[in-house]
Amino acid sequence: MTGVRGRPAKSGKVRVARLTDLAALGELSRLCQDERSATRSLGLPVSGPPIGVFSLFRLPLGAFQPHDLMYVYEDDGRLSGLIRVERDSVRDEWTIVELDGIGSGQAGDIRFKLVNQVLREAAKRGPWRLHVACADQDGNVELFMQAGFARYGDEHVLYRDGDQELPEAWTEERARSCGIRAATSLDALPLARLYATATPAPVQRLEGIRLADWERQGTNWRVPRSSLAPILRFADVEAFVQETPGGGGADGTGLDGFAQIGVAKEDQPHYLKILGKPDVDLSSLTEFALGVIRTRTEKPGSRREHGVLAPVRTYESPIDRRLEDAGFGTIATVTLLMKETLVRVAEPALVPAGVR
Repeated sequence: MTGVRGRPAKSGKVRVARLTDLAALGELSRLCQDERSATRSLGLPVSGPPIGVFSLFRLPLGAFQPHDLMYVYEDDGRLSGLIRVERDSVRDEWTIVELDGIGSGQAGDIRFKLVNQVLREAAKRGPWRLHVACADQDGNVELFMQAGFARYGDEHVLYRDGDQELPEAWTEERARSCGIRAATSLDALPLARLYATATPAPVQRLEGIRLADWERQGTNWRVPRSSLAPILRFADVEAFVQETPGGGGADGTGLDGFAQIGVAKEDQPHYLKILGKPDVDLSSLTEFALGVIRTRTEKPGSRREHGVLAPVRTYESPIDRRLEDAGFGTIATVTLLMKETLVRVAEPALVPAGVR
């Protein structure tokens, strides 16, 4: 495996990206998606013929929100490094969505400098967490662990080719008979319980999803978290739930499954995230969600030919098998890393009173 650090790059400097860098940044992103040893990237699942090369995580500079960050590495007037950070102002978290470096002997050192620049900026602005997803190749994981990130999971990325016909949209009566309906803010507590059932406790602690985050379903697309979430900046996002037959639970509000759909508006695949109980067959919810995507893409100006991407955590099986039954195939495995910038302290809690 290629080492994380290369020959020291002495003459270059890290600076904030400017609008005048747009053309050079587009070329830099394109170069870093090939397989040459002289380039390094996050290695995200965007290469090969099924979907457009680097289209998923390559956002135009002009589409950035005012609070997002982008730094470049400049050497003798030439850009040879790029890092892009998406900032979630609601949850106060940052996500590194692109990290590129060019130079047979310096790419590793350039990327390390760019990551350190982001960490210095984070120390000033104080985000709660920093996230990144990357392929375990070209020293990616070692680079971030050297910078203090912790590896906490892996995620399979499944893809359904756009040449496959999507299922017919369900009627309201059919969806109602299966307990499938649109999610609302009142589903926050059942969704939190569903997430707790499907997610190991250590991951729950690290991701720190709160009840208020579930209440923002429909407007907050970052829960449940996935490596592909940045694509939803260009999508209409909808969420649906599948109720437990008979209600389930003491309050009768149990949920068996959750589906989040992102319909792309740009040159990128659509998005599908399924969350459910391990012992429940979610084939109906999957078919329903694909039918919704078909309905949305039949509108004038919509795009269907770019297929559908679906991220699945390794501990979320058998959801991956249900997706494979629906025509999906695994195209990549992504490593999830996170760095906490704040010190955890014990939260106040009530304890039983005693008599002395």
